[in-house]
Amino acid sequence: MQCSWKAVLLLALASIAIQYTAIRTFTAKSFHSCPVPNPVNCSLSQDTDVADRLCDENPTFPYNLSRKTHVLILATTRSGSSFVGQLFNQHFDVFYLFEPLYHVQYTLIPKLTQSKSTTDRRVMLGASRDLLRSLYDCDLYFLENYIKPQPVNHTTDRLFRRGASKALCSPPVCESLGAVDLHLEEGDCVKKCGTLNLTLATESCREHGHVAIKTVRVPEVSDLRALVEDPRLNLKVIQLVRDPRGILASRSETFRDTYRLWRIWDGTGRKPYNLDVTQLTTVCEDFWNSVSTGLNRPPWLKGKYMLVRYEDLARNPMKKTEEIYDFLGIPMDSNVERWIQNNTRGDRSSSKHKYGTVRNSAATAEKWRFRLSYEIVAFTQHACQQVLAQLGYKTAGSEEELKNLSISLVEERDFLPFS
Repeated sequence: MQCSWKAVLLLALASIAIQYTAIRTFTAKSFHSCPVPNPVNCSLSQDTDVADRLCDENPTFPYNLSRKTHVLILATTRSGSSFVGQLFNQHFDVFYLFEPLYHVQYTLIPKLTQSKSTTDRRVMLGASRDLLRSLYDCDLYFLENYIKPQPVNHTTDRLFRRGASKALCSPPVCESLGAVDLHLEEGDCVKKCGTLNLTLATESCREHGHVAIKTVRVPEVSDLRALVEDPRLNLKVIQLVRDPRGILASRSETFRDTYRLWRIWDGTGRKPYNLDVTQLTTVCEDFWNSVSTGLNRPPWLKGKYMLVRYEDLARNPMKKTEEIYDFLGIPMDSNVERWIQNNTRGDRSSSKHKYGTVRNSAATAEKWRFRLSYEIVAFTQHACQQVLAQLGYKTAGSEEELKNLSISLVEERDFLPFS
């Protein structure tokens, strides 16, 4: 009986050890070593060759862990994010997407405005992370869950700002373009290419060495921790910040209805009693929280985070872009250099619409000093004093100081990447 009891105990312990080992083995590995059937089309037939090749090349780890660097430009509206996005869009080996989380927002919270409640802001995060993970895996079919009306046969004409992505406006996604169409305006791309075939877009994504996505719909870098820590993604975050005074001036001019009360204050000198100050304070709070996380250098962000001030990029775009690419470990090609040279020396008429990127970048960064009244500037400086000091933005003590461009309101700071 005693021998039998010991045998049972040994068997039980062995069973527990085997289960533990199995669990550790499963959790230590990626979920899928090779592509699996997509839940939308329930088929691998169209990707059989790709799947076989990937499995042959790397049977143990997912292909994007070794082949791709994923980039997320974390920003807020009117902070220069469209400009920064183009620094990746122009690279021949980068598959770039402009604000795909737009579709998540307008499906889940269609009436979400710049003034977001905490609940509204957090509702999107789970869905946004899932979508980002799928897009970085080049599963563009996942977007179909959020595009309205639903794409038919994986084709749609409703992808937000499709024309802002060179990869979506060139072969194999758009076969109708010729040699003379290499530098299309955004609207012309949509007209000439017609509907977007998400299957072709997925193939194009897989053919590129890296994937970059720009978003203004994730409040803080800590919201991305699950993605940053996912070893399958190799995700690096470029957090773009701008002087909140410049952001407010740009939003007031661009989103005239939404910021109508700010414009009334600016024009009359009288602050409206029902002014929505959260349109400003939310930006400053998000910057403070997110930048504090990044500058505190937590272990999970090591080698994954770089803080970029728009003003530094605007004053010396080539040097700063080289620093960004060096942080990412991606060689900067001549297409990016050429685009910088052609798009940072324009005049006021060069920018055709509110998201235009052709401009005199250095002058644009300072233009807010002549757009806002000193009363609004003083209010902003008081409301955002913590983040202004954190990011190295000086306050103006008078209207004369505000308008005097010989007095720089940006301290010389070197925000080194966390490596």
